[in-house]
Amino acid sequence: MNSLAYALLAMLVRKPCSGYELAEMLEVFWQAKHSQIYPLLAKLENDGYLTPENVEQTGRPNKKLYHITDSGRDKLKAWMDKAPSVPVSRDEFLIKAYSISLTDSATANRLFEDRITYYKDKVYKREKLIQEMEAEYGPDLKNLEHQIFGRYIVHQRKLLMEQQEIAWCRWVLTLIR
Repeated sequence: MNSLAYALLAMLVRKPCSGYELAEMLEVFWQAKHSQIYPLLAKLENDGYLTPENVEQTGRPNKKLYHITDSGRDKLKAWMDKAPSVPVSRDEFLIKAYSISLTDSATANRLFEDRITYYKDKVYKREKLIQEMEAEYGPDLKNLEHQIFGRYIVHQRKLLMEQQEIAWCRWVLTLIR
């Protein structure tokens, strides 16, 4: 199984989700397309790691919620004992930053201002999400054994990274100006 399959199983430990919900939740780890997620969900279902539940909806198309099976939990637990792969990172912006000497200061300035705007929006949304988690779960957020603990610490990490990205862009802007 690949890392995306384990990511899907990991998210389903907390609660049953639709493919659409899983795609949104994956944002904290990496970008995955629906065209990657749905075939993988079908494979995980065929392998006995997930069971589907068809949910009828009024005024909208029906949706399929996926539940992790005991076999899926066992597979995920076994994977947890293995060392993680080396992180993969791909960011077109960093290639542009690396090549910044090829452009003028106005374009360079816009590149970094746009990046700050993008990350400010992400920080705002992430802070709101964390506040909602804190209001809903209170002290349980800091309990290693609670299912929400991992989600909380990962979102805190992403928030710090997003804030650091803004700080770095501001630093670069002081050099450009």
